[in-house]
Amino acid sequence: MPRLLEKIYDKIMDKGRELTGVKRSIFGWSHGLANRYHPQGKNNFFYKMQLGIARKLVFSKWKAALGGEVKGIISGAAALQPRLARIFSAAGIPIREGYGLTETSPVLTCNRFKEGEYYFGTVGMPIPDVQIKIDENGEILAKGPNVMSGYYNKPEFTSKAFDQDGWFHTGDIGEWVDGKFVKITDRLKEVFKTSGGKFVAPLPIENKMKESLFIQNIMVIGENRKFTSALIVPDFDFIFKWAKIKRLNLKTKDEVVNSPKVKERTWEDIEKYNQRFGKIEQIKKFELLVDDWTVESQEITPTLKLKRKVILEKQKDLIEKIYSD
Repeated sequence: MPRLLEKIYDKIMDKGRELTGVKRSIFGWSHGLANRYHPQGKNNFFYKMQLGIARKLVFSKWKAALGGEVKGIISGAAALQPRLARIFSAAGIPIREGYGLTETSPVLTCNRFKEGEYYFGTVGMPIPDVQIKIDENGEILAKGPNVMSGYYNKPEFTSKAFDQDGWFHTGDIGEWVDGKFVKITDRLKEVFKTSGGKFVAPLPIENKMKESLFIQNIMVIGENRKFTSALIVPDFDFIFKWAKIKRLNLKTKDEVVNSPKVKERTWEDIEKYNQRFGKIEQIKKFELLVDDWTVESQEITPTLKLKRKVILEKQKDLIEKIYSD
């Protein structure tokens, strides 16, 4: 779902860039307004008045493009950029994130649509009859009638999934926001340690970097290495349009990934977003990839999660190049 919403957003922005004159100015003003939308309702009267105008002039067309009857969207399976939740919600298309696993049938937490019962950047509050606890390692634990009793004919897996008090270990790392909203910060098994002994959680870094129009997908790497780096799948559709405006003669994907101008512009965004993270978490180098990661090529799961071990193996030569230069 997050990737679908990203594609819808990208199409909307492409249409906006095609506008000229007053229409383009109004589109840009409306988008900027939506990007300042406060999720907890802390928007003053003047802002609300402006937003009402923007909804009539611009965002009504967004809703019409989605069928005109959308009351709200629940997003799951992968992390949603908070920016998208904020902009779509400001546009009158509320997006809320939920969270769960197959083993929990499947929902554990969800943001609601009622004022005060949602928080962008979190996966919401526990659903009725579900208990959530975060242990000393930061792992999210769950109890509830929807949680499985065990893996069929796999007692060893079952014993690893449940502790002696009956809490199901999700394998996800999280934290409480405002004491009632759960925020996923990473997968327990995906956090890695650099050669200097520092831990890096890749998921928050990847989610922030994907806000760049130049980045379609990204995997942060650096386990047992001196520094953090990344493998990046460029957003070729956007870059070809950008290159045309910049009068760059880029016709193929190979030309894109080898273009110094593309690398330089991508690095500008990386440097900007790097400021959100600690020194050891900041991306120091990256390489662009020609081929996207797909379910068919087995680099991502059907729910669009990265198969990190597969990608690491397939790109091992490129990774060595990053750390040997």
